[in-house]
Amino acid sequence: MNKDNKTKYFIYARKSSESEDRQVQSIEDQVDELNKLAKNSDLNVVGIFRESKSAKAPDRPIFEEMLSKIRLGEADRILCWKLNRLARNPIDGGTISWMLQEGVVQHIQTYGRGYSPSDNVIMMSVEFGMANQFIRDLRVDTKRGLKAKAERGWSPTYQTLGYMNNPLKTKGNKETINDPERYEIVRKIFDLMLTGNITPPHILDIATNQWGLRNKRGKNISRSTMYRILSDTFYYGEFEYPKGSGDWYKGEHEPMITREEYDKIQFLLRGDRKSSKPKKYNFAFRGPIKCGECGASVTAEHKIKNQKNGNVHNYIFYHCTKRKDKNCSQKSIEEKKLSKQIEKVLNKIEIPESFNKWAIRILKSQNEVESVSRDKILDNQRKEYNEVLKKIDNLIDMRAGGELTKQEFEERKDKVTQEKERMNILMKDTDERVNDWIEKAEKYFDFAENVTERFNTGSMEVRKGILSTLGSNLYLKDGELKVELEKTWNIMEDMSCEVKKINEMFEPQKDGENKRTLGDLYSQSPMLLRLYDKIRTYFERSEK
Repeated sequence: MNKDNKTKYFIYARKSSESEDRQVQSIEDQVDELNKLAKNSDLNVVGIFRESKSAKAPDRPIFEEMLSKIRLGEADRILCWKLNRLARNPIDGGTISWMLQEGVVQHIQTYGRGYSPSDNVIMMSVEFGMANQFIRDLRVDTKRGLKAKAERGWSPTYQTLGYMNNPLKTKGNKETINDPERYEIVRKIFDLMLTGNITPPHILDIATNQWGLRNKRGKNISRSTMYRILSDTFYYGEFEYPKGSGDWYKGEHEPMITREEYDKIQFLLRGDRKSSKPKKYNFAFRGPIKCGECGASVTAEHKIKNQKNGNVHNYIFYHCTKRKDKNCSQKSIEEKKLSKQIEKVLNKIEIPESFNKWAIRILKSQNEVESVSRDKILDNQRKEYNEVLKKIDNLIDMRAGGELTKQEFEERKDKVTQEKERMNILMKDTDERVNDWIEKAEKYFDFAENVTERFNTGSMEVRKGILSTLGSNLYLKDGELKVELEKTWNIMEDMSCEVKKINEMFEPQKDGENKRTLGDLYSQSPMLLRLYDKIRTYFERSEK
């Protein structure tokens, strides 16, 4: 095969600095392999474009330069390692697809596959879409992974001075351990501050010039860093992630100081003229609660009472912000009293573990019976969908054979594509309705199981999550919390009341002589069965 001067290829090689591309061949390795491919296939290469930039977003200068030269007729074909080297975003992917479809680009050759205007255009669009989705999924997975790490008690962000990542752990599984070079020095910083006789700038001077404290880069720490250390909750065992989100976690690392010591230091810092910003506290019940008089948000305030004997007492109060009515008459309420009122609400919807397991088992059993008919519907829908796919294949064959003009092909393709999308939606709806309502019901039942105990013993994050789950109709008026529960919780409240009555009636006999189980009693309760069917119907309809 002789080279055709009208057939001209551009080589495009790209490598990103992003993590997902680190294992991809280097640019020069790509160029070498592509040159070999061109030589073996007798391809006429007239230019090489090298780019070190991510393809997650448009506006790559080298890539745009290559496309401009193609539009000017300097080449009409592209040789690249894989399609994802060309594009990983819908804009660039769409541009390449359009240029190929219109014949501006006559051929794209990768290491394993070729693409031309009459062949593999649809496949190329799918691959571009998959590359873009990969980037989106990676971003979501990264955020999810960091949050999961925080939930396990390990800070995903930088390690505070005095701590370090465990070098024996793999990336993504790093644990926080004490820094042998700095831990004791930082602890002595807190000890000096707790004396109440030495200012932070003076402590900084001692730590730097007498103890030789340096940061991890070997440089002196600044005055602002000293104040940040003294105000960092990480040292007593809690951290916020992400910063400013209001989501707090209990760390699994070894605390350097106690919470009492931390609170005392914050009191001392507020008395220091050169102190940085006062500590911002996270409050479990700030956000979802509204004032029952004026409708403004209810906020919280943290107060510290410092006794002469050195003891520090913390008080948290909730009160109306008065942003809607500065003359609002509502007074504050202490967090302990508010917690007791929330407990009363939770106790109304609480169910025991025995009922939860029984209820979900029955729901799943009935759903299995009903899912048989849904499976038949889904099978018929899949058959229709396959017929649509055959129509698409036939259209492509007819276009390739010259039986259809480009306009006829596009018109028919649009109709068939719409039919395909419609079938996709129908199948997805049928498939999801088989199980989604069960999953939703299970979440509600799991939440109600022993919820009062979880509220009393849980962390601040747990307590905040429980309150938020109750809904947004929470009002505080005259020192009383008013909760307008959604329909689901109203049903659960009636169900909880009946279940508690049944459980009180149940008295297990000795030596296994019990002839009735709790499940039997639940099944024999007319009121409970009505409520059970009611909540089942509610969840099922909510998914339609």
